[in-house]
Amino acid sequence: MARGRGRGGGRGRGGRGRGRPSRRSRSRYREQSKCRFCRDKVKEIDYKDVNTLQKLTTQQGKIFSRKRSGNCARHQRSARRAIKRARYLALMPYVT
Repeated sequence: MARGRGRGGGRGRGGRGRGRPSRRSRSRYREQSKCRFCRDKVKEIDYKDVNTLQKLTTQQGKIFSRKRSGNCARHQRSARRAIKRARYLALMPYVT
């Protein structure tokens, strides 16, 4: 039986990196100062504005997260409500 080759990964490295340099220096999402609805001073997101709502969903119809869409918490809740209303009224599909 070999010593130090089990689940731990060997000699104190934690078992994850295996000696490769990490690539976490580059950010995946661009940071913005405000969400797009705050910049435009929108109070409530309209469920009839399907073009705007489609920008907040994937091709499959899933709603993007706050981190991915760049919305603040208030407008993310408003967008979720508007998307669900548009789906209910058949303005947007539930799934594709």
